[in-house]
Amino acid sequence: GRPEPKGINYRMHPANIGVLTAFSIDCCTLANNHLLDWGEEGLIDTLETLDRAGIRHAGAGRDAEEATAPAILEVPGRGRVLVFAFALPSSGVPPGWAAGPGRPGVAFLDEPSPGNLARIATLAARFRRPGDLLLASLHWGGNWGYEVTERERAFAHGLIAEAGFDGVHGHSSHHAKGVEIFEDRPILYGCGDFLNDYEGIEGYEAFRDDLAVAWLARFDGGRRLRSLRLLPFRIRNFRLDRAPPEDLAWLQRTLDRESRRFGTRVVAGGEGELLVRR
Repeated sequence: GRPEPKGINYRMHPANIGVLTAFSIDCCTLANNHLLDWGEEGLIDTLETLDRAGIRHAGAGRDAEEATAPAILEVPGRGRVLVFAFALPSSGVPPGWAAGPGRPGVAFLDEPSPGNLARIATLAARFRRPGDLLLASLHWGGNWGYEVTERERAFAHGLIAEAGFDGVHGHSSHHAKGVEIFEDRPILYGCGDFLNDYEGIEGYEAFRDDLAVAWLARFDGGRRLRSLRLLPFRIRNFRLDRAPPEDLAWLQRTLDRESRRFGTRVVAGGEGELLVRR
């Protein structure tokens, strides 16, 4: 494909798909502000590469129907997990990237509005079966900062209370943001990057984007959250190592501060982990 005139254009050779398969990645959400960095040809190449590797995907497609369809994961003996993915313009996704009838693109929401919430609820009802666990993955907000707008919070609440989702997976910020437990379901307003190439970029050191988090959620048979554990890591030279005690303490203080306004606590756990509590 040809690079879009946008300043930063990411791509990876399809031969490097082993980076994902080595991690046993089951699903990729593709609704983000880099998927069409190399045009529609790059998007199609991405879909075909993931399909060949057996990695399910959501949030982009050859047309709007494929882009908005969920990735469906079968969990042996437990049922199905349905992952829906959408991108919003607050993360830098241009409206022209929206998938349409016969047009490749991303699953695009122009705003976190009641109308879009109703459309997602209708979409989810088409695919849901009794016992399914539904997750909504949203690429929204800026790269830096802890702000969560009232509209974003109301939208996340609506996905759970009105559309029947069991968790909200937010991302875009290069660092972790606050977390909320709402109606016994998790809302990650920004999970942060797990591994990136931002080491050495100046001006945002205060946000500690060198600290990554693995979010481990467990649900009971009624699809309610049983536990949410955070495993902090430190990124250095494209390598992940468990975060040292001083970084673990900084992350606990920061995430607890940002989550308290949602009525949620982040506390120290055992063996270098953090726990989310109401």
